[in-house]
Amino acid sequence: MITKNKIFEAYQLNNIILKNRIVMAPMTRSRAANKGKVATAELQGEYYKQRATAGLIITEGSQVSEEAVGYVNTPGIHTEEQVEGWKKVVDKVHKSGGRIFIQLWHVGRMSHPDFHNGELPLAPSALNPNAQSYTPDGFKDTVTPKEMTVEDIKRTVQDFKKAGENAMKAGFDGIEIHSSNGYLFHQFFNGTSNVRTDEYGGSIENRARFFFETLDALKEVVPEEKIGARFNPSLDGMFGITMDEDTIPTFEYIIKRLNDYNLAYIHLSEPFTDVSEVKYAVKEIARHFRPLYDGTLMINTGFTYETGNDVIVKGQADLVAYGKPFISNPDLVDRFMYSVPLAEWDNDTFYTPGKEGYTDYPKQELQVKL
Repeated sequence: MITKNKIFEAYQLNNIILKNRIVMAPMTRSRAANKGKVATAELQGEYYKQRATAGLIITEGSQVSEEAVGYVNTPGIHTEEQVEGWKKVVDKVHKSGGRIFIQLWHVGRMSHPDFHNGELPLAPSALNPNAQSYTPDGFKDTVTPKEMTVEDIKRTVQDFKKAGENAMKAGFDGIEIHSSNGYLFHQFFNGTSNVRTDEYGGSIENRARFFFETLDALKEVVPEEKIGARFNPSLDGMFGITMDEDTIPTFEYIIKRLNDYNLAYIHLSEPFTDVSEVKYAVKEIARHFRPLYDGTLMINTGFTYETGNDVIVKGQADLVAYGKPFISNPDLVDRFMYSVPLAEWDNDTFYTPGKEGYTDYPKQELQVKL
């Protein structure tokens, strides 16, 4: 039986209309296994095309420079060859009636010298996240990074700006700044990873400065209404991030300040882990931050069809992003609509090269009862 609930309604995302409120979340898939780290029409194009029934697709993180790389075989958006590759991907999605944003990415200290000819990765402060980086030789322990100079920060701002310009050349409907999950911007936000004493450290305003300088640079080449930003306020104990008393106030400051911009959306994550015993954590992110932000709010992490619809009905979010369910269910929207059970994903093929576990998940033949 067809069910018609709020999650299936069209949504006006500033200058574009989404055909539903179901978003394909950005997920690293490590399939750009070529010398130029280029997304291809044959692989990435087919993958995203298969999932174009989503109201919006947000691509995997795409590095804005060689310095930004931190995972094996991730596609970039900083060379002409990469732009041409993404053009073909975007074209396939658009011809299938889909909408697609690209996520702009710099992993900061979550990288490894193996990606940088032996040079140290960049970070706000020289503090090892004590995590692991996925290198061409498998997972390796992270190292103590190089503290970014002000010149490094200014150059990185320009890298994001150029990547935004490239994204527009490639025909993307918009961009998402990956300011989440323990990567570079999140490292600047967090007091346990940023112990700087200059204008990029110390106060909440200073720790958010790099992000807003980047946003202001991006809006010179990308219309504000085509820019989104992703945050994970209650991330703790993962990707080198430990919450402190300033963590939630920092995100409250950032999100309130974003009301001064006409962004496409903010994209928030519910806690990745059980934070019931974490002193400073907010347990329900959508409920907490919805009253603080006037624009479009997207939420993700662990939603089912029912809970996703419910969070929209309650007015706590406008869009819901799904990650792993979209890996194994290219027809996720139809499965939700027609109450078809979801296929299970294969963890072992999340980051392996080629089509297996990527474009070979079948769609379900639907027996529709009208």
